[in-house]
Amino acid sequence: MPSTISWIDLDSKARDKTLRILSLFQEKESRDELGLGSVRDSFADQLFPGTSTIQTRLRYMLFVPWIYHSMEEQRLPAESFAIQADKLERDLVQPLMDSDDQAGVFGKTAGKRLKRLPSSVYWAGLGVWGIRITPFSQDEYHRRIDETYRRRNTLKALEKDAKARGDDIDVEQRMATLSWHPRLPAPPEDFPGALNFALSREEAEFIRDRIQVACPKSLLSFLALHCEPADSQAPWEHPDYGSFSEQHKELLTHARLFSEVMHGAALSYNVQLARLRNHEDLAAEHQVRFDEWTANLPLEEIRAWSVSRLWELTMDHGHTITAQTRSFVQQWIDHTRRSPNDLLSNVDALTLVRRREMKLKGTRSRFRNQRALEQWGGYSGVGRLVYRWPNVKVLLNDLSQGMNRDKQC
Repeated sequence: MPSTISWIDLDSKARDKTLRILSLFQEKESRDELGLGSVRDSFADQLFPGTSTIQTRLRYMLFVPWIYHSMEEQRLPAESFAIQADKLERDLVQPLMDSDDQAGVFGKTAGKRLKRLPSSVYWAGLGVWGIRITPFSQDEYHRRIDETYRRRNTLKALEKDAKARGDDIDVEQRMATLSWHPRLPAPPEDFPGALNFALSREEAEFIRDRIQVACPKSLLSFLALHCEPADSQAPWEHPDYGSFSEQHKELLTHARLFSEVMHGAALSYNVQLARLRNHEDLAAEHQVRFDEWTANLPLEEIRAWSVSRLWELTMDHGHTITAQTRSFVQQWIDHTRRSPNDLLSNVDALTLVRRREMKLKGTRSRFRNQRALEQWGGYSGVGRLVYRWPNVKVLLNDLSQGMNRDKQC
């Protein structure tokens, strides 16, 4: 019987928070059984700020502000603002499904009954890239829209008086009343009618410029400005890696080594669970994966790796990396450096992984809860950490196609 989660829908804020939590289980890199997410996300946010593993296509970065800007233009009141936004987002589904490119459509399966709206997925990224100017959470933005209208009315009166006196307009004061970037491109005339994911040249230039201004030192900005799209499996395998800055190369080196080493811990976890379930075929499958990992491990590089520098690069970047996490990572690295081939027979190494999961999951640990073990799907966190690269590749490809599109298109 499949497990289900229920909650009492007290308010929209609680609902949105719950849906955000539930959506994490759909992210390919988010099965964080061993508590490595804070390190992973620190790398990802530095390399590719404003992105996430549940963003699908770049033009949603315009669909969302277009919807909200049009509602502000109509001066929809707070009492109906969120309801209308919800409806308009759901109205995007069918036009996108009618287009030639349906990859990444929110609601592709559920249609208008989709649970997670694009605005909640892109809200943070819109702020990071400076497309969204309002500092409020999405729910607070909805609730305070009437206040925004009043502030604009007051500013309009002040500017009228200033003009009569021959004084200059206070640009900063005007910007403070805006929700969206003033140079946001206008939507297509029939929006949200016939719709697709193809960015116009103007739209692509706007997004590229926003990334460049808001995140100038990021690898995302460098790739958007200087590189053609690449279909590599990881960012450190990009064909233009040689032209990356030394800062980016260092960050990617540590990200790669962290991914390489901790992949073994995830494989150990799966092997142990398969053994505990007495699932011989699955245990053998994970054993093969583990053997492949050890055979390809860059052991000399790992032994020379400065783990203290790893923490210097990842801590204090908006993610809390606890002392317990650092200790777990360090101990696993130490075991790996000594003898990676013995990790599945090393009692201390096996216990390290087991205790880490038990500490994180408590009574829901698969090592101590038989029902949780029975519900285990057989594969937990077995994908290598690549720091949102599959999603970033799609966004960069959308951007490149827009930049190469005829200006009249």
